[in-house]
This record gives sequence, structure tokens and C-alpha cells, in this order.
Amino acid sequence: MERKHDIPRRSFFTRMAAGGLTMAAAGGASTAEAQKEEPAMKRGAQRLSLEQLQAWESLGYGMFIHFGMSTFVQAELPDGKAPASTYAPDKLDVDQWVSVARDAGMKYIVLTSKHVAGHCLWPSKYTDYTVANSGDKTDVMGKFVESCKKHGILPGFYYCSWDNHNRFGSQTPSDKGKELPSYTTSVYQTFQTNQLTELIKTYGPFAELWIDIPGVLGRGYRTFLYNHLASLNPDAIIMMNSGISTQETYDVEYAWPSDIIAIERSLPPGQGHQKWRTIEGAEYYMPGEICNPIGKEWFWVKEDKLRADNDLLAEFQASRQRGVNLLLDVPPDTHGVIPDETVQTLMRLRKNAGI
Repeated sequence: MERKHDIPRRSFFTRMAAGGLTMAAAGGASTAEAQKEEPAMKRGAQRLSLEQLQAWESLGYGMFIHFGMSTFVQAELPDGKAPASTYAPDKLDVDQWVSVARDAGMKYIVLTSKHVAGHCLWPSKYTDYTVANSGDKTDVMGKFVESCKKHGILPGFYYCSWDNHNRFGSQTPSDKGKELPSYTTSVYQTFQTNQLTELIKTYGPFAELWIDIPGVLGRGYRTFLYNHLASLNPDAIIMMNSGISTQETYDVEYAWPSDIIAIERSLPPGQGHQKWRTIEGAEYYMPGEICNPIGKEWFWVKEDKLRADNDLLAEFQASRQRGVNLLLDVPPDTHGVIPDETVQTLMRLRKNAGI
């Protein structure tokens, strides 16, 4: 299915870097029109320019893909003890995922490279708990980026800082009854830096880098990591997940620094997302991104029910009206494909929303 206003991946990154991609090119209001709402000289203290951030906002609609060890142990937050061979899709089709996103009218995809189980969807040299030692040895991240290039979709990745397998002495939120809050050791932090560097250098550039559970990293390392990622992939949106909230109040100690604000399983207030934020005495332009599953669960669960068409349409329309992107989670099943029922729901949403 051909889409209006398709933006070639290379063109997007080039024009993001130049600050020249207009919102009209992606099917929204032009950057000039959007800036009429802002003071003419207001640029903000943020790393990325207003033009770059508004180019990302103009994408509007993306797919979140939760897939990995959690799919096969049927638990969102596994203990990380299942053998790597437990991950074993028998009909894995990464190209189908990306084709579905394209046909649904989505402009970008964020894929879980590593979740709480600690299992990696690429053959990382920093751990043996990867697809290289699993029931299916496909380099999923490699196939994903290749397919995104083919179909004109912008790739992004999710990486979880809560890791129940690769601990290196860290205390995770899974550890109950501990005196201290969850934390990561410097050895784990080196591991996370190495893995994220590996992802970007091997498969990048990416449009969005999505870091989950940033609170366990601490402000010092989180600041280092943000700057390091920016140096490796300077045009990417870097997002530290600020969590389940309408985000009228932003938790600096948990999630700063970040280029955008995550609005997990929620919506901004009715008056719209507050994009300008004062943080430690400076003003930053911080767009918002809603993330929510198409059912109730992030990963595919056999008994999970998809949300009703009118519920999905209302969320899509509210995201546009309130000035945020919608990152809709669409999980593949244990075969490694997005089920047909899910595909048909997405196509109806596109039709109902007039995308």
C-alpha cells in the first residue's frame, strides 16, 4: 500500500541534521506555521534544534515492538534464568513486522533490543545471552534495520536498564525486601555503554534511542550516557522513559536528561502536552510521545484481548489533538509474526483515522 508523504530514511536523517525537514513534508503543519505559536527568537537550551524536534513530531505515528524472551516465557518481567534456547520462534518474519507498520500508516518503529530478561536480539559480543545461542539464531536487529531501509520506515531501538540476567552486582526492581533502592554498579554501567555503542556502530544511525528504567542508572551515569549516545548518533531522539503519568510534572531526578517526554499508558491533559519545560533554570522544548499496547500486555500473551476499534481511534485522535506522537505497541507472537487479527485491527484504525 502506497503512503502519501513517504520520507526516505537517508533523506530524513540528512534533513534532520540540517534542521530543514518541514512538517509539511511528513503530512503535518509546516515548521513555519508551527513556530507562529512560539516566540520568534525562542530556541531553547535543548541539544536538538526546534526544526529537528518538530521534524520528529511531524512523523506522528509509530510502532512499538515488544518481542524477545518475555514472549516465550509468557512473563513481562522474567527473572532472567531461562536458557537462551527458550527463545525459539519457528516462523520469524521481521520483514512482515515492518511491512505491517508501513501499511498501517506508521512512520517509525522502536524495537526492544533487550528487555528485563536480559536476552539480546542481536549477537552481542558482551554477553552470551543472545540470539546467537538461541533456538533461532537470526540477528533480529540486523534484519530489522535492513527491512526498515527497504520499506522507508525510520528505525529506533528500546534498551532496558533493568536487567535480571546481566547483573554485575546490580540490584534490580525484582529484588524484594532490600534496604536500598534499585541501583546499577559501575561494572554494569560499562556493560550498558558497551552494548549501546555496539548497537549504534553496528546498525545505526537510528531515529530514536529509547532507554527504559533510567532511574536505576543514577544522574551522573545517565548524563554521561546521554552525551555519549548523542556523540555516536547526533541526530537521534534520545528518550529516557519518564514513566506512567500524564507528565504534567516531569521527574528530573528519575529521567533527565532526555530530548522528549514519555507518556506511558496515559494521555496528556485535555489542554494538550506542555512542550516548553523549565528544568534547573533553563527552558527546553520537549515534545511528548504516548506509548500504549494495542491490547493490555506489552508482549504477546495468548489470552490477551485487543482493544476495541473505537478505543484505539479515540487514542489516536487524542494524541494528535493534544500535540504528541503515538507509539502503538504491536507484539509479534511466539511464531515471530504479528497475528492476522492484529494486522486487521491496524488496517481498520488507519481507515477510521483517515491516515
